[in-house]
Amino acid sequence: MNTTKESHHGTDRKTAAIVGVLFIIGTVSGVLGAVIGKPILDAPDYLIKMSANEGQMLIFALLVFVMGVACAGIGLALYPILKKYNEGLAIGAVGFRIIEGVGDIVCAISVIALLALSQEFVKAGAPDSSYFQTAAVVINAGRDWLSHGAMLLCWVIGAFMYYSLFYQYRLIPRWLSVWGLVGITLTTIGSVLVMLHVIPGFGTVQMVLNLSIFPQEMVLAVWLIAKGINPSAVASMAAKTATNELLSAA
Repeated sequence: MNTTKESHHGTDRKTAAIVGVLFIIGTVSGVLGAVIGKPILDAPDYLIKMSANEGQMLIFALLVFVMGVACAGIGLALYPILKKYNEGLAIGAVGFRIIEGVGDIVCAISVIALLALSQEFVKAGAPDSSYFQTAAVVINAGRDWLSHGAMLLCWVIGAFMYYSLFYQYRLIPRWLSVWGLVGITLTTIGSVLVMLHVIPGFGTVQMVLNLSIFPQEMVLAVWLIAKGINPSAVASMAAKTATNELLSAA
């Protein structure tokens, strides 16, 4: 019995389950946040609505924060697995997902700033034209560009890296890797179009382009929790590492 291979597989199995849970936390918190916050932020009188729905906006900011932590955690948790196959891509994947997570946290902070601004706006009597509205437009424009464009672009770059490794080394079923690569490609197109102001952030076009990747990540999450990383791929890499160590020691 090869206890080394079993140890590698057992460790990777636990790590894969953690990654799967983080995928679910990140996706669920992101979807719930959009459901709670988007109708208010998209309203013409969003400053008044934000002030009137303080609790709802605080929950929205918290969910965005949780999503950011989960996204960064995905990259960090995947690193020990991916570095065995390609350390450069592993570092890139964790780096871009951490950048994405930090971006989410910045977006959560911007929501808190908008909420405070909305409350001052209402206290001032909600004037038709004021520096409150100008400041809100600036903050919201930056948040939209970051949330709907730049952060998604960081996500897809990191995702391309780990899906490429998933596919190349058969760490998960090939059909699941291909689905991820196709979905990420469509999301990339939408993110770039938003950043160039060709389409609105999370409008109909971008939502259609994102339709493939969201269910794929849930399927991936369930697969990682239930099945983990392909044991034969883990065993193959462990054997290759052991052989290299023997050759270097000779």
